[in-house]
Amino acid sequence: MADVARVAGVSAQTVSRALAGHPNVTPSTRAKVMAAVEELGYRRNNAARMLSSGRSRTIGVVTLQTNFYSRAAVTSGIENAARDAGYAVSTATTASLDTSAIEGALSRLADQDVEGIILSVPLIHTSERIEQLTRATPTITIDGSRTAATDVVAVDQFMVAKLATQHLLDLGHETVWHVSGPREWLEAARRREGWQAALETAGRSVPPPLEGDWSPGSGYRNGLVLAHIPDVTAVFVASDEMAFGVVRALHEAGRRVPEDVSVVGVDDIELAEYCSPSLTTVAQPFEQMGALAVAGLLRHIADPDCAPDTVPVEPKLVVRASTRPVGTNGDTAPGTQSGTSAASARP
Repeated sequence: MADVARVAGVSAQTVSRALAGHPNVTPSTRAKVMAAVEELGYRRNNAARMLSSGRSRTIGVVTLQTNFYSRAAVTSGIENAARDAGYAVSTATTASLDTSAIEGALSRLADQDVEGIILSVPLIHTSERIEQLTRATPTITIDGSRTAATDVVAVDQFMVAKLATQHLLDLGHETVWHVSGPREWLEAARRREGWQAALETAGRSVPPPLEGDWSPGSGYRNGLVLAHIPDVTAVFVASDEMAFGVVRALHEAGRRVPEDVSVVGVDDIELAEYCSPSLTTVAQPFEQMGALAVAGLLRHIADPDCAPDTVPVEPKLVVRASTRPVGTNGDTAPGTQSGTSAASARP
């Protein structure tokens, strides 16, 4: 730091303030400091900085060990927002949603002296140890679950399902079938409840839900079942990735989408717009959720005594080509099959 100060022609204290983003440092002085940093290849020693300040400037994230797009997008939002705030991110992955696995991930982050933790996993069950860890370290959850001490950033999954189901009912379908996520996931349970409530409110029959595991393969297997039920004309699928599999199976069985069966997914991942047909879906702003979680966590770090809060995030219906009003453009009537095969739904 003394070398940087010498090259920039400022004091070591000014260098420290410039690197910390202090508001009293002018833009021209900060530019000189950063130019000297670049010239000298200076890197701050985080271990020494933690010893001098008593702060790690690190946020911990607990996430599921998976290749699901939604988890990666949330983590990206967290990392970008943390970096902008001058924080590093340490990630602890868990291979399952068992309480003991989540306890282990939280403990690993606590051992690193992170200043706060974002739980980016469904907290199905809590435990005394989880309660202790989240009381000791400011914590925010992203999926709607919470402990006594956690703040929450959450999309209303009940509303997600109602938006999707009502869209299909408004298109003239008599009822809507559902391919749900795994029973133990809170998001899946709330979407199932919202789908059922929308049908019951409209006075429609509620078909038995089919269950997937979020993967395209599970969607494909359930799509083959749906393809052989003639009365199926509309399907709400609990994730876009499962919806890709459902559409592929319907096409292979000769059920056209959307002429014979309309399909709605959830998430609005990047591939949704490019599958065939493009997928109608309920968008969840994953990166925004990550950024909101960081902002809330930093507030909690600054004021550990603040009361736990819930930050709602609004879902949005995105209408594309995989849904269409019943009976338009030569479509077959509900309960009949076209027999005409279409292109694969693979993106």
